[in-house]
Amino acid sequence: MATQIKAWQVANGALRPLNTTLEEQGRREAEHLEEWIVSTSEVLGEDLLLIGRQVQTRSGPLDLLAVDRAGNTVIIELKRGLVAREVLAQAIDYASDIASWTIERLSEGCQRYTGKALEEVFQDRFPDADMEVINVNGAQRILLVGFSFEPALERMVEWMSDNYDIGINAVLLRYSRTSSGDEMIMQTTVVPEEVVREKTKRQRKFQIPMSDEPGNYPMDELRSRWKRYLDGGSDTAKWIRQILLPACLQSAKVSRDIIKQRLVENHFADDLQKAGFQLSVISGQFGRAQNDFLRQVIGYEYPNNPWEKDNYHVRDGYREFAKELVQT
Repeated sequence: MATQIKAWQVANGALRPLNTTLEEQGRREAEHLEEWIVSTSEVLGEDLLLIGRQVQTRSGPLDLLAVDRAGNTVIIELKRGLVAREVLAQAIDYASDIASWTIERLSEGCQRYTGKALEEVFQDRFPDADMEVINVNGAQRILLVGFSFEPALERMVEWMSDNYDIGINAVLLRYSRTSSGDEMIMQTTVVPEEVVREKTKRQRKFQIPMSDEPGNYPMDELRSRWKRYLDGGSDTAKWIRQILLPACLQSAKVSRDIIKQRLVENHFADDLQKAGFQLSVISGQFGRAQNDFLRQVIGYEYPNNPWEKDNYHVRDGYREFAKELVQT
């Protein structure tokens, strides 16, 4: 149990306790603590990539939002002093909202924060990760950060981790200033990082209803649904209109490799690895139960793996409709 961190400075052959606090030095949570963590996020854990700061949720602004190597979102709440147990309830509230966010929404926020798309910064941070099979936001982790914890909060974190396989942790920091003016931050965690990662793997995932069944809408309603989707301005809609639909009109069946190649050739992706991430986003859109109107026009198969869509094609009777979608 991480209850206290103590530090001493060796000076003139003796140990001098370092007990300086952030408040005593005029350091503030948003202006200083957040800045330090943003500059070196490893202080929170080895496998985190920050993708947002002061992220707006339905329950208010979240201090920091990150993803880990497995694509799980990490909700981070910072306090420069005592972390009360009420902070845990607040973080759970944030997590319950972010659990429903799509890859596109996360990527849009990442673009605003970093200036780059999520797949690009993810690949830079985790170059050995297979972007095509990463399950972005498949689970959520909670990370509470502060300089002291209420005993009740520490007990709650350990209890939830031990009994419910929830990816939750608390990071205890210690700020010190030496006699020469050097500032130091030290860190320990309530739950070992490797334990949190293992529990997150077993965590019950937020389930988005999925289906392979095509819709059966009258043409007017089908046209209206497609128009709303394509006019929504999302990147996925652009990829479907400019890459997938034209490819399906040119060939009876279009493989995953061809789609990825077209994404690169049309400058939507810098390389095939990033194109693979984009294809996984397209595939996810076609698999969502509510998007049965997409499946009414475009079909696909599972020739190699039961989780990997391939051989995309225009369904019988919808070729002229597909041409209309491309031209509008």
